[in-house]
Amino acid sequence: MRKISDGIYEFEKEKGMRVPTRLYTSEHLLKGLEEGAIQQGRNVAYLPGIQKYSIMLPDCHYGYGFPIGGVAAFDAEEGGVISPGGVGYDINCGVRMLTTNLSYSEVKPKLKELMEKLFKNVPSGVGSEGRLRGSQEQVDEVARDGALWAVEHGYGTKEDLERIEENGRIEGADPSKVSEKARKRGKPQLGTLGAGNHFLEVQRVDSIYEKELAKRFGVTEKDQVIVMLHCGSRGYGYQICDDYIGILNDAMPKFKIALPDRELVCAPLDSIEADNYVKAMYSAVNYAFCNRQVMTHWIRETFEEVFKKSRDELGLSLIYDVCHNIAKFEEHGGKELCVHRKGATRAFPAGRKEIPKLYRDTGQPVLIPGDMGLASYILVGTDKAEETFFSTAHGAGRMQSRTKALRTINGEDVRRDLEAKGQIVMATSPKVIAEEAPGVYKNVDDVVRATELSGISRKVARMVPMGVAKG
Repeated sequence: MRKISDGIYEFEKEKGMRVPTRLYTSEHLLKGLEEGAIQQGRNVAYLPGIQKYSIMLPDCHYGYGFPIGGVAAFDAEEGGVISPGGVGYDINCGVRMLTTNLSYSEVKPKLKELMEKLFKNVPSGVGSEGRLRGSQEQVDEVARDGALWAVEHGYGTKEDLERIEENGRIEGADPSKVSEKARKRGKPQLGTLGAGNHFLEVQRVDSIYEKELAKRFGVTEKDQVIVMLHCGSRGYGYQICDDYIGILNDAMPKFKIALPDRELVCAPLDSIEADNYVKAMYSAVNYAFCNRQVMTHWIRETFEEVFKKSRDELGLSLIYDVCHNIAKFEEHGGKELCVHRKGATRAFPAGRKEIPKLYRDTGQPVLIPGDMGLASYILVGTDKAEETFFSTAHGAGRMQSRTKALRTINGEDVRRDLEAKGQIVMATSPKVIAEEAPGVYKNVDDVVRATELSGISRKVARMVPMGVAKG
């Protein structure tokens, strides 16, 4: 490995590799990076049609096939492939953030009541079922229409759609390519937070670094209250990924692609298998957009109930909604590429046509959640991120497995520690808190510093948690 510049390191390509492997990170974070994650990043460099580099971001850690925090782009016109391991099991796991007109001093006296009602009104937990009781046909409509379905059924506004990646609906989804098992898993879970690292968090603004830019995003002052929602496509997306890993694995002999790791199972982009996977994967992308939109509606209702104010008085305007686990067809350097972002956030600078008109002259808001004990950030895309296909970190990144966390951490101790600091923690069990304890994640401040060091995005504002609801 050699140092390219501050914040950027590179493994040269070896025999069989098609590109080098680049790490966008700091010397400090590099010391704690798992060897297995580095090997996964290097393995990705063997895949056909990969462009420029196999990329690892500051929050990178071990995953399935691709490392989480990994980016790779493949030639969509000649020789490129698509790999479910480069998207992940939680398809379109993503983050959205809402501003409010409330201050810390207004919310603090009602924080416990607010968190209890949010925990009740936004279903969470393993196997949790939503408040919606739609038909299977409606789930297929959600897969085609995404957040648009939610807005058309009264769960939001057209202004929300203008502040979601892909306007909340990616073209090309086809639920007929989704298995019956996935469709059945998705039906009861629409409008649910789920479990694992998914959360609903009430935060306050701690620092503002670029005042004018923050104001454009709706962040106007310190101690302003912000809401962050992190979740994905639930069992629907998980099953789609699992189904197509099996389908592509069975088809691998005819593709004659040599893989350094079976978890990198893939299909040429011009194959029927790849086409079917994209259509199914995009169905899960739209399901996740709709899922977050429905929960946003219930968050707004809960704030109205607790604070006895109208929606106009409360604000609760969407800043943005970003995908973390997705493969998308984009133009880079005059070429159409299939960009895999797994545990990575798109970070377009000013001028890209994909950015909503509202932000086209500022650059895209980048939302980076941290652990429930530290902080989260709003950043903005930069021209420098062209090197990473305009991608940046997606969060703090785990540095300890859930199994190890359960062996070494007591969830009730974590709850008491956080509540002693003034936070409210709501969870289905102490086990969930132990698995997601602050100590199991990298320090998000370090991740953001490494992101700025390499130049691939700039920080705009920092928020700290007040209350968190987890499944």
